[in-house]
Amino acid sequence: MASADFASFSVPLLSTIVGGVLILLFFADYFRRKRAEISTIAAAQSPQQPDATKPPPSSSSSVASKKTHRQRPHSHSATDKDQNRKHHHLDVNTLKGHSDTVTAICFSSDGHSLATACADGAIRVFRLDDASSKSFNWGSSDSHCILRGVFFVGRGSSDALGSSLFMYGDVGAKPSAEGKQQAKLPLPEIKWEHQKIHDQGSVLNLSAVPATYGTADGSIIIASCSEGTSIKLWHGKSGKELGTVDTNQLKNNMATLSPNGRFLAAAAFTADVKVWEIVYSKDGSVKEVLKVMQLKGHKSAVTCLCFTHNSEQIITASKDGSLRVWNINVRYHLDEDPKTLKVLPIPLHDSKGAVSNYNHISISPDGKILATISGSTLQWLCAGTGSVLDTADKAHEGDVTGIAWAPQSIPVGGARAMVLATAGANKKVKLWLAPESNPSR
Repeated sequence: MASADFASFSVPLLSTIVGGVLILLFFADYFRRKRAEISTIAAAQSPQQPDATKPPPSSSSSVASKKTHRQRPHSHSATDKDQNRKHHHLDVNTLKGHSDTVTAICFSSDGHSLATACADGAIRVFRLDDASSKSFNWGSSDSHCILRGVFFVGRGSSDALGSSLFMYGDVGAKPSAEGKQQAKLPLPEIKWEHQKIHDQGSVLNLSAVPATYGTADGSIIIASCSEGTSIKLWHGKSGKELGTVDTNQLKNNMATLSPNGRFLAAAAFTADVKVWEIVYSKDGSVKEVLKVMQLKGHKSAVTCLCFTHNSEQIITASKDGSLRVWNINVRYHLDEDPKTLKVLPIPLHDSKGAVSNYNHISISPDGKILATISGSTLQWLCAGTGSVLDTADKAHEGDVTGIAWAPQSIPVGGARAMVLATAGANKKVKLWLAPESNPSR
């Protein structure tokens, strides 16, 4: 009887003790995590005393789109993880301070300013007096310091990401009364905006160029490419919608304008690339947009494309594992078809040996180097032969979301050089030197 009483007594007692221990462990872990959170918040909110022995941190101007976003302070720790990684010899610099994925990048016409759009809803403008400098200060208020007409897709009042189009006014540094440069730029005015520009669909990419062909008056023309099948043209200054075209190819991959504003080309779900001509009236305004040619030759979907700087050729990358160079300087009004000038194999392969797909391609200002992106890999090719000039296997941690060449050589460590910028999902923008276009090896 005694043993039975002991057993009936010990079971609930042991259960109570075990349950109490578990509860204590749970609350101990809970309070440990709360203390860690409080310590982190306190450290982030505590004012930092300036250190006269250290150089000033990188400065950038943040422009909230419609909603303002509080930016987290960026830590410039001496034990920065970037310093522990293997440094690529073409890696010039890293622009930090973004709190989310960098979705787009845009150089000014002289290459000395770089604007970035971030998924946190902010636009930042960096002054690149020296692309290799770790401190990005704004220069004089001369016109070359101004980034004119910054266009970015943002989050509209409907909270549909990438569905609204904003045009910001001049972004430039103005001298103070003492003649010294302001540390931060004033918020530029939003010249115009459009909500839900492609109904409920998101915008895949924007392309903006000054229209200089024929009777065009030099105004900025913008193309917005939807994730559906529509592409719209906009007047940069007025925000007026100039026309809409439909690729009729299930879904778009991207679209771009030729540098002179004459042609619009789209890569979509199918293997063919459609090209439209923007026809201008005598007064310089857009008269109509006509489909004038179709690039046929790829055997699978075209993932991305770019124009050469003379607007007479198009380079396409396809899932069929090839790059093609097309001559579009043909008499299409006489039914002359565009011609394939070159077919080059994509030299990048994955770990299983399969050919990789390029997500972005862009040709250098001198037309000699083709920069390509596949996931997180950056590769430079000789534009003439397709041979690999150099490769950065992990240009960013995570996918590269955009690339842009500085339109001309810019200062890098006391010399001038061609520079490529890449944006990443890792909240950073990186600057890269161009490799030699005809290496001796």
